[in-house]
Amino acid sequence: MPRVAIFQANTGIDPARNAVALRSAITTAADGGATMLFTPEMSGLLDRDRKRATAHVVAEGENPVLAAACDGAAQHGLWIALGSLAVAGDGERWANRSFVIDDAGAIVARYDKMHMFDVDLADGESWRESNAYAPGSEVVTVETPVGRLGLTVCYDIRFPALFDALGRARCDVIAIPAAFTRPTGRDHWHLLQRARAVEASAFVVAAAQVGEHEDGRQTYGHSLAIDPWGKVLLDMGGEAPGVGFVDLDLGRIAEVRQQVPSLANRREMPK
Repeated sequence: MPRVAIFQANTGIDPARNAVALRSAITTAADGGATMLFTPEMSGLLDRDRKRATAHVVAEGENPVLAAACDGAAQHGLWIALGSLAVAGDGERWANRSFVIDDAGAIVARYDKMHMFDVDLADGESWRESNAYAPGSEVVTVETPVGRLGLTVCYDIRFPALFDALGRARCDVIAIPAAFTRPTGRDHWHLLQRARAVEASAFVVAAAQVGEHEDGRQTYGHSLAIDPWGKVLLDMGGEAPGVGFVDLDLGRIAEVRQQVPSLANRREMPK
């Protein structure tokens, strides 16, 4: 029964400080007996001031937070699902990219967030992620010590077709790292996370940003681990950063899929 750790973070505008926080979380996860650590969306930099952020958005090979994660994984023999980093892309726009790092410190999978958070909320918050980030186009899964892991990022959770594809790939665990806003989080976070676990008959691990951040935003927190039946195994609350632990009974996946064989019964929808 693999133990996973979840890093609920309060990421700021300085990648160097964020790298220190990540290394501390890696050590805590390893000391707690975790096989794999999950971190939130934008684990290296959370800054809505794009002019200021530009100086810190670099290529993968130059990213200090990615380097810290790879070094920490190798040092402690720990797998890491690095929720996402802002990295320089091929064109003018950046990529919001997830990484899976193995216990030797090697990157074994990458996923670029598909769905851009372009919204105007009722409380006045307005976001145009597509102004700075180019969307990804590939569904990504990877074999890990917790089984087949499917990769998504935050706003992706609202698009069932992606999770249908991950269900068809028979993912055992789906990562949904996030920096969810408080207004949407209060009404939709738990609802959507549990629904995605149920429809894929898979564990969901959702590491989240929490609290008031240096750039002025507020995030909802409540990092979650949910079993294939939709039961919440861990909820880290909405107040403070930290590292939580949960043991995943992977045998539960087959039990649920036998009881409710929705993946086996699924049919193609007419055009």
